[in-house]
Amino acid sequence: MIHIEWPLLLLALPLPLLVRWLMPPKAVTRDAALKMPFIEELGQVSHVSMAANKNWPIWLASIAWVLLVLATCRPQWLGEPIEQAVSGRDLMLAIDVSGSMDEDDFFINDQPVDRLTATKRVATAFINRRLGDRIGLILFGTTAYLQTPLTFDRKTVSTLLDEAFIGITDDEPATSIGDAIGLAVKHLKDEKKNSRVLILLTDGANTAGEISPLQAAQLAADINLKIYTIGVGADEKIVRSFFGNRRVNPSRDLDEKTLRTIAELTGGRYFRARNQEELDGIYKLLDLLEPVEKDKQYYRPMKELYPWPLASALFLMLLLAWFRVRRS
Repeated sequence: MIHIEWPLLLLALPLPLLVRWLMPPKAVTRDAALKMPFIEELGQVSHVSMAANKNWPIWLASIAWVLLVLATCRPQWLGEPIEQAVSGRDLMLAIDVSGSMDEDDFFINDQPVDRLTATKRVATAFINRRLGDRIGLILFGTTAYLQTPLTFDRKTVSTLLDEAFIGITDDEPATSIGDAIGLAVKHLKDEKKNSRVLILLTDGANTAGEISPLQAAQLAADINLKIYTIGVGADEKIVRSFFGNRRVNPSRDLDEKTLRTIAELTGGRYFRARNQEELDGIYKLLDLLEPVEKDKQYYRPMKELYPWPLASALFLMLLLAWFRVRRS
């Protein structure tokens, strides 16, 4: 169907008539003429020809004005309503970007990579699968900040996650898990209940921030924000030194007890990812979250039509200008 975006501008159509009515007519000067015996017949012929010559520019100008006003009203063609895929879930990702995420105890294609690289690879695939969810991104180290607010634009979230790097939030090797949860509570508290989820991934313990993780978890529980926590890092790593190889635990700082308590307080679940395969399996399990129904949303494809009457009006005005130049 055709839709007029600004129909009130159609009131400008009689504007030329109003201007002509209000402005005084141009004075007509009469010059002396010779008397001729057939003046009456000549007058009839000249009257018809002059009327014909004067009327068609007026008609062209009138049509051009109508087309110009119509273009100004912004006509549009609206297609049939199309239902959008909306699950109704508001899903926030909180990713640890502190210095400890630089530990290269994960493997991709048998090549060692740091924890953040492995996380970005799996989380990006997870984001791309969440069709219909509104997704947001929080990055936290010593401080926590909102990298992406809730949006249906999964491509932007994936891009900003891919651009994240170790220490993007600060230079100190500290982790503010409580502040990350508090920031998620702040941005999700006004959304619909039973549709809010926070997925928090870290490899350490809370060593910075204004609020403790358990206090933040209680705030999350009060607004029915479900938190899924993921602890990343291998249990064992071989380190080569001058005295030979030795085995170390690169995840010795991981506070699994706190992460498990956060999940339990909010009705979520704690996951442990010791390698790339386990991390990928965790995000596939998170894909099974049941969406919460919301009102269906529709949009109508829209195509602007104003260029057609605008181009036609310009063509007619150019034609009138050419005619006047030729007459002069």
